Amino acid sequence: MVSAETHPSRERTRILVVDDEESIRISLSEALSDEATRVKTAIGGEEAFAILDEGDIDLVLLDQRLSATREDGLELLARMRRDHPAVVVIMMTAYGRFESAVEAARLGCYQYIAKPLDLQQLKLLIRNALSTMALGREVRRLRAEQRRRFATEKIIGASAELEGFLEDLRKVARSRSTTVLLRGETGVGKELAARQIHALSPVAAGPFVDVNCSAVPDQLLEDELFGHERGAFTDAKRSKEGLFELAHGGTLFLDEIAEMAPKLQAKLLRVLESKCFRRVGGTADIQVAVRILAATNRDLQAEVADGRFREDLFYRLAVVPLTIPPLRERRDDIPPLVKTFLDQFNREMGRAIREITPAAMELLVAYDWPGNVRELRNLVERVVLMAGASRIDVGDLPEQVRLRRPGPRRAPASGTLFGGDRVPTLEEVERAAIEHALGHLARNRTRAARALGISRQTLRTKIQKYELEGGSEEEGEGEEAELAGGMPPPRP
Repeated sequence: MVSAETHPSRERTRILVVDDEESIRISLSEALSDEATRVKTAIGGEEAFAILDEGDIDLVLLDQRLSATREDGLELLARMRRDHPAVVVIMMTAYGRFESAVEAARLGCYQYIAKPLDLQQLKLLIRNALSTMALGREVRRLRAEQRRRFATEKIIGASAELEGFLEDLRKVARSRSTTVLLRGETGVGKELAARQIHALSPVAAGPFVDVNCSAVPDQLLEDELFGHERGAFTDAKRSKEGLFELAHGGTLFLDEIAEMAPKLQAKLLRVLESKCFRRVGGTADIQVAVRILAATNRDLQAEVADGRFREDLFYRLAVVPLTIPPLRERRDDIPPLVKTFLDQFNREMGRAIREITPAAMELLVAYDWPGNVRELRNLVERVVLMAGASRIDVGDLPEQVRLRRPGPRRAPASGTLFGGDRVPTLEEVERAAIEHALGHLARNRTRAARALGISRQTLRTKIQKYELEGGSEEEGEGEEAELAGGMPPPRP
């Protein structure tokens, strides 16, 4: 009757038929029983709850009027939903009334069907009900797994600077609605901080939904955030829920918020103020209870002054601004981060790198880490993969760390580049020009390539050649991988 694929969590599906007519109990038991389905029967509430209390029932077929035991099926339904909420209940009746159907739906009945029963229709209904139940269980399992993962993803470090930030993070996590603006350089761990705020908040049981505003083209971002109604545009064959609806009861994290177009900024402001929005092509307001967390590596106040970001939206987002300090300002956190990443990649790669020599660790602590924690994590991954011995020494570190070469955020000034009698090479001039463009344009590759008069692919190649910190692009990378010491979130 029900395949293992439909209901994979057990070998057999258990159905309970509660009806005071013996002929119906027998006929349903015979019609529904097969190798995949076991049917039990009960004449009334006492027998039914004795079976339910054993804990092996998936679905109940419940008669509305149990004359033999003088019981009301609606009252039994209410008790079943209270004491056994995971069990699906389908109510059967020969005395169908609109009011009874409404009350049954209010109490949590999956479906309300009339006698005499159509067995083929009933089997299809049971199959759909069990599929819905299995989907609900999977959603609950995934949310529980998400909460466990968030609980283990910690921002690692013991520096005074980080401790101050974490103390503020724990304070803002106490609210279920206060908007938080996370600020910090690329790679410091803004997404991980957002996940920790959610995990510690009163809405931790709800969904955590994130979107990188720089990774979605402007014309698609509105549809992603707010969804659309059927027929809203040419390819809108059906209605679609947006991320605001999917995040209802939880948290929506808007990464790279400075990349949002002005039109969407206005619409986002309305949602923040009214807690409602309209889908693309829709006319009805949709209410949502969503906590908004936003992040940026730009100075939003400067963006406001330059007219690129709405001032009213800035103040609405920055109810509580939190700035994550860069790694160069919390060097005490580097050794524990290195150990965490070393243990992680040893497990993942089956390596046995046991230690880092004091001289190598000294260089790691002294380096400025322009790419912050993300750069440190990537370096440890590369070193663990390539190291030939059981420990990491100075010779295993890349040249820029060994020589403490200035990081890519520190482009040479033109006076230094062209000062004195020395003539710089074309490569040096090219590297300085690219770094200047990236730094001036908030490390946005698309805008930097346009300013330099080259293609985006050419810019990518040059960034790799000169080992620069490339930043984001409109179709690009974002900060979903940035971490501050925790395990990277799994890809879907």
